[in-house]
Parts: sequence; structure tokens; C-alpha cells
Amino acid sequence: MDIDQPHLISDCLILIFTFLPEEDLISASSVCKEWNEAAETPWLWRRMCLQRWSFCNLAVLGSEHVNHSWKRYFLRRCHLEANMTKGRSGGYTCKSLRGHTGRVVGLVYLQGNSAQLPNIWSSSATVCSASSDGTVRAWDVQNGEVLWCSPVQSPLTAIVTDEQRDVVVTADSTGLIKTWQGQTGQEVASFSAGSPHCTLVQYNISNNWFLSVGTSQGSVCTLADSALTKKSSIMVCDTFKVNTLLVSPDKKWIIAGTKDNDDLSPKVIYTESLTSPSEDEDPLCQSVPVTGCQAAVFIPTQPARLAIIHHNEHPNNKALTVFDVSIKKTKYKSDILVQQVESFPLTLNSWSSNILLEAKDSNCLVLASGQELWIYSLKGAQLASFKEHVMPISSICVDSFRAVTASQDLSLRVLTWKNDRDRGLTLESQYHLLGGSHTMSRGFTHVACDYSSIVASVEGNDGKDVLKAYSFTS
Repeated sequence: MDIDQPHLISDCLILIFTFLPEEDLISASSVCKEWNEAAETPWLWRRMCLQRWSFCNLAVLGSEHVNHSWKRYFLRRCHLEANMTKGRSGGYTCKSLRGHTGRVVGLVYLQGNSAQLPNIWSSSATVCSASSDGTVRAWDVQNGEVLWCSPVQSPLTAIVTDEQRDVVVTADSTGLIKTWQGQTGQEVASFSAGSPHCTLVQYNISNNWFLSVGTSQGSVCTLADSALTKKSSIMVCDTFKVNTLLVSPDKKWIIAGTKDNDDLSPKVIYTESLTSPSEDEDPLCQSVPVTGCQAAVFIPTQPARLAIIHHNEHPNNKALTVFDVSIKKTKYKSDILVQQVESFPLTLNSWSSNILLEAKDSNCLVLASGQELWIYSLKGAQLASFKEHVMPISSICVDSFRAVTASQDLSLRVLTWKNDRDRGLTLESQYHLLGGSHTMSRGFTHVACDYSSIVASVEGNDGKDVLKAYSFTS
């Protein structure tokens, strides 16, 4: 090597350093000045960041006041993920959020740290909870403080948020739908659905805001804009309450159905026919060719791929079937195509009627029933199973980094995703988070998480539920 060609030496070192893990690269940087300069090359650390996470939030690398390097981003995010993976004391803080005087019926992030593009230097988060005490409360997760509380009304039954528009939506036991301004808690609009039980799903199409409401009478009503203007209504399961209501990732489809009748099929509805209805035609709707829907989820990385757990011949036998939903348009009419992709039987080994289903990516499903958690591929291969709770799982939260299960045994179980050489993507069990005393509480009922925090509701023996907020520090 020609010592008179320092650029050649530097380029060779950088190439060699591409084969080093971060620990060795840091060690190499302390050998001498030349090695330090090569090891500090931003390209090396940028490459390591994108190899590990695929996507990085470039906006946090520099601003008017601070300049964060790729190396600092890599090391800080690794440290944060180590805290979230190990769950050791000192790696997180736990705060009890008290104020509700009734049961928490829903828990959602209004402002969170995105798991896809996390801001690892600023991890402020706001969570909203709805309660049977008739109030919705917004909480600062990191500080454990209530930001605002709505006026008391009839017991709330459902809550959803739209982080993009900074809007909270609630439904109460009289069927009154209300929207709230996320920053202040000021009421924006209301609409009466006339239903003691409502299921809510909110979605945006071409910068237009919509809310579909499933009612106890079996209909789906669609509202638009901040004024909650009624756009359409369609009957999907006459006399049975709509308790399955989801929108597809491409926002072109809604699935609506009931878990209360084993003979009824869920239906997929073309959202354009709900949001821009024709005076001469009913909304475009098609039954899914299964009955007894127990759980459903749209695959988040596909435009409109739907997984459904349903009864299989006998009510105690269940199957999971995957469908692709599309539309076929001709000159004179449009038809909905619901095409089966995969189907396989499930052996859940549980008599629990509460089945929870979430999807990680295009080929991974997370299923919980009773005390057990399973990971399945879309082709029916069981990738992993866990039975670490001693009482039934009440709620699950799945994102790109981890899965969190909440149980009536008053514990949260944290599992992280890993790529297994033989089985592909699967989960690895990590640790428990405890929720308090069994003498004071009955267990966890809901859980939600963003990239750097977990929030769950604990059912109190005195009827006053408490939120537990776990914030992982970097």
C-alpha cells in the first residue's frame, strides 16, 4: 500500500470496516487517527442504520438547533431498543394515571412515536381513554399528567382517534357520537346514531374525513367531515349488532359483521359507495363466503387482503381463511370480487369465546385466545406459540418492533420480533410488566403502544380503573 496515497488507505479501511459490527467499529476508531477518521465516516453508519431498520427518520438527524449524526442515531436507537427488549429496572419508568371513576372502555394514542419512523430524541406521546364514567381524558404519557377531561355525559362505549387531524371520536350508551379537538378537548360536533352500542372506524380518503358507525340494529352509518354529516346507511346484519368493523389499508373497503350469530356472513362494502352514494343505487356490498365470524384483520402491507377466523362445520371447530378483495368494473356495472387465497383449520385448545387477531406483515398473523398466543404464517404454518399468562389474554398490541399481551392476571407480556433462519419471522418472549396489587385490581383490560411507550388499563376492584404508562428512556 502506497503511504503517499492517503485517500487510497482511507478507502480501503472504510471497505474493510463495512464487515465489522458496531462494537468492533467503535473499538477500531480508537486505534489511531487514520482509523478514527475512517470509522467515523457517515456513510458507514448510514449503511448500518438502513441495514438494521430499513427506514430511518431522517428529519431527526438535523435541525436548526442541533445536528445529530448517523452514528449518534444508530447508537441511541440501539440503546432505546435494548431498554425495550430487556425491560430492566432503570430502562423505563412506570406512572399510574388516575382520574376516571368508572371502567375504561377504550384506550388509543392521539399522538404517538411512530414505530415506522420514530423520533428517538423526542418521544412525547398523548393517550386518550374513554370511560363508563361518561368522560374522555387525554394524558401526557411521559409526565403522567391529565391534559384535559371532557364534560360528563352518558357512559361512553367506544373511542377512536385521528392523529393526522388531531381529532378524538367517542360514542356513548345512547348512541351519541361526538368529536373532540385533540389539543383542548373542546367538543366539535355530535350526531345521534340511536344505538346503545356503536362500533367506530375512522378513515381519510383524498384528504376527506369519514367515520363509519356500526349500530346495534345491524346497520352501518357513514358520516363525513367535522360536522358529522350523514352520507349513507346500509343494513349488513339485521337485528344483530355490528361488532366487527374494519377499513382496508387502501381505504377502498370496509368489512362489517357480527360475532353474535353463527349463521351470518360478514360483508365487504365499497367505501366509495358509502362516502359518495348514488341516489339510484344501494351501496356496493358483497358477502364473504364464511359464516360465524369470530375475528378479522386486514393485512397492513397489502392493499385489501383480509384474514378471518370463522366457524368450520361445527361451532367448536374454527378455521382461518384469507381473501383478496377487489372490484371488477364493466361498462354497465361494478362487481366485488372476494377471492380465497388460503384456508386452514385452527386448533386453539381453548374454550374462550374471545379471539384476538392482529397482522404483522404480508405473511405473519398473531392470534390470542384464552391464555395462549400463536404466530401463524398465512399458509397455516404455526411459527410459535406461548402460554405464559395464568389467566386469559384480554388485549394485544402489535407493531413492527414487538407484540404486547395484556392479561387478567395483572401482567403485560412483551415479545419482540426476530428473523429465525428456519421459521422466518417469529416472536421471542422477553419479560413481564406488572400492573399492581391483586388486592386492588382485577387485571389488565386494554393495551396500546407506540415505539417508545406502552399504556394499559387496569380494572380496579372499586370500579375505578387506572392507566399504567411505561415509558422507555434512551
